[in-house]
Amino acid sequence: MKAFITGITGQDGSYLAEILLSKGYEVHGLMRRASTFNTARIEHLYEDPHKKDRKLTLHYGDLTDSGNLRKLIFQIEPDEIYNLGAQSHVKVSFEMAEYTANVTGLGTLRLLEGIKDFKEQTGKSVKFYQASSSEMFGATPPPQNEKTPFHPRSPYGCAKVFAYHSTVNYREAYGIFGVNGILFNHESPRRGETFVTKKVTRGIARILAGLDKKIYLGNMDARRDWGYAKEYMEAAYLMLQQPKPDDYVIGTGETHSVKDFVEAAFKCAGIGNWQDYIKIDKRYFRPAEVENLIADPRKAKEKLGWEAKTKFEDLVKIMVDADLKALNVLPDKK
Repeated sequence: MKAFITGITGQDGSYLAEILLSKGYEVHGLMRRASTFNTARIEHLYEDPHKKDRKLTLHYGDLTDSGNLRKLIFQIEPDEIYNLGAQSHVKVSFEMAEYTANVTGLGTLRLLEGIKDFKEQTGKSVKFYQASSSEMFGATPPPQNEKTPFHPRSPYGCAKVFAYHSTVNYREAYGIFGVNGILFNHESPRRGETFVTKKVTRGIARILAGLDKKIYLGNMDARRDWGYAKEYMEAAYLMLQQPKPDDYVIGTGETHSVKDFVEAAFKCAGIGNWQDYIKIDKRYFRPAEVENLIADPRKAKEKLGWEAKTKFEDLVKIMVDADLKALNVLPDKK
């Protein structure tokens, strides 16, 4: 089996690559050109390109380049494509709305067009996984499941809604095995440093290391359904192994506020007076906020046999411990 992963250098892509390689897949990943190395999350998976029969191959490309994407699909001839690539930062999407729509929305359409052309010209079918997002629900009251109407509150959410419906449309119009994994917030030690959970856990480590004195945050009252990214990628894999394509909500079914996350993280680090280290900065508030997201993942449990195993407090501890270890600091146990 051959898989093609866009966004392989990201949090989700690195975990998915590990899962697929452990199952004997030949994995190909899309990597954007940069003047600095951006492969830290998959460094442990890297194989010398001169090695015969290597299982991991990286290709330069971009979701804004339809010609390149089409060429890679025809060159790789994948059995499965996992589209995890995106401009995925919600706050940034307000500042870079057109770019977000181009990458996150139209990028999906470009892949679907390539899959359609590949099928028409070769007769070979490719299964397609689209990384959809709970941000599509936006202002719709929780809990949210596969039948909940979308009401996105950001350019990122709007772009993801376009990508979602494009996947459904190509499934119905061209018979493509396309699925949407509507994943709620999922975190890990590999989370990007500008996302709120990582800002908190990394900030705590930097405070204990004497590098910083404050952590600057936005809306502390926003509530999210937080789970462990590695488990969510196992769900993505399972979706493409089903006899028929369908769409699935993936989450824990629990909600916690940003304040809850902060309190839990500082507690893990042995710091009780977290208020002394947190400062609210209005620049981190969104023009339109998503107040509360709670997944209803019953369909995933019934159809995929999947359910979240890592609890909120355990997830926070995993992230805090990893960042403390990275800076070689120990929590204050006083």
